[in-house]
Amino acid sequence: MQETLQIPFRFKEKVEDLAKELFYCALETSEAQDQLLENIKESFFFVSKALDCGVCNTKWEQFKAGVKALKSKLQLDAEAAYNNDPAAKSVREVYLAYPGFYAIAMYRLSHILWQLDIPVLPRMISEYAHGITGTDIHPGATIGDSFFIDHATGVVIGETAVIHNNVIIYQGVTLGGIKVEKALENTKRHPTIKDNVTIYANATILGGDVVIGEGSVIGANVWITKSIPEQSLVTYKSDIKITNKYSK
Repeated sequence: MQETLQIPFRFKEKVEDLAKELFYCALETSEAQDQLLENIKESFFFVSKALDCGVCNTKWEQFKAGVKALKSKLQLDAEAAYNNDPAAKSVREVYLAYPGFYAIAMYRLSHILWQLDIPVLPRMISEYAHGITGTDIHPGATIGDSFFIDHATGVVIGETAVIHNNVIIYQGVTLGGIKVEKALENTKRHPTIKDNVTIYANATILGGDVVIGEGSVIGANVWITKSIPEQSLVTYKSDIKITNKYSK
């Protein structure tokens, strides 16, 4: 029989507050980051202890270094949004008002924790971002530079997905597994997306062996379970007939 889990009062809110602080910390200057991280340390260790994460000072220092290295990556993500969205009026607007950027930032923070083999906490941070933005990115996914998610709502990126550089994804896209079985937990279940790929709204790409080739464009609403060569255009065509409702 498993031991009953004892969760501190309003614990999820404490994790959410920690995630918010880490987001702003990641965007600060190096000097300001040192002070902010020192302020965050007590909360970080409180959360880690409650989750029995086994966090030590060595892992804390590694996490700090990872957070401080994030700013340049987040800058590339923000610039990708600005450069690819005609509605974006400034990079500042992206930082402050784009849910896709916020989801990516939370992913990158949780991914540092995931790489340090810290359990539960990265999933809690990613789930917080999911609730705020409608974007579900597993912290175990591997995502390269200059990543842009437009509109954000409904995007799902699985644990073993690999996304290379300069990729654009629109709302409703799923990078998922073709089977959902516990026995597959240690296998690559989600697709690989190569450089300079654009995936339009509601496309579904499934399978760990699936590779979307460099420079390809995946159109809206397509369903893909096989690899796509580089520089491909994949579209879904449905027959839509429009007639005058009064015609006979």
